[in-house]
Amino acid sequence: MSVLPLVFTSGWASGINAYAVVLLLGVFGVTGLSDEVPAALQRTDVLVVAGVLFLCEMVADKIQYVDTAWDALQTAVRPIAGAVVAALLAGESGSLPDIAAGAIGGSTALVSHLVKAGTRMAVNTSPEPFSNIVVSAAEDLGVAGIVVFAVFHPLAAAIIAATLLLLGLVAVVFLTSRIRRFLRRRARRREERRLAAAGAPGPPV
Repeated sequence: MSVLPLVFTSGWASGINAYAVVLLLGVFGVTGLSDEVPAALQRTDVLVVAGVLFLCEMVADKIQYVDTAWDALQTAVRPIAGAVVAALLAGESGSLPDIAAGAIGGSTALVSHLVKAGTRMAVNTSPEPFSNIVVSAAEDLGVAGIVVFAVFHPLAAAIIAATLLLLGLVAVVFLTSRIRRFLRRRARRREERRLAAAGAPGPPV
């Protein structure tokens, strides 16, 4: 069976939470629940690092504005992780060239990451912090559920992931005005901090 559906799904999930993907796949491999998990993802050091970083992401991702800063740091990490996981999965199955799998996983992770980052900017225009917690928890549960589902039903999981990715892109388009508002607010705060550090009066409110 082609590994392409699992590659696509892991790429989508990596764009949202790469550490959860590595951790879940590694646990499935170590416990023997799946024979398709590469040995590199089952290593103890990989699982420990992924677990620690997953906990860091789980906390940072639920704090208003901190989540956006965290997403900025993950802009390179998530696509690279998506590409590496995809290439490892392809190498394990032998049904898809590693380079092609890496390109699919990495590009899917990048698009998924941009959708997540854009959505979070829109959410951060809301003054209350609870929406961040709700959205982050939904993302965590969604990634976990779909990755687990993909191990046993890769094609169906890939269809769900593709649908969610498409819906996410549509949502970002509709939320463009809120994203711009967030970026303007952040730029204004940076200017206020710069002027305060220089001892100059801030811009008029």
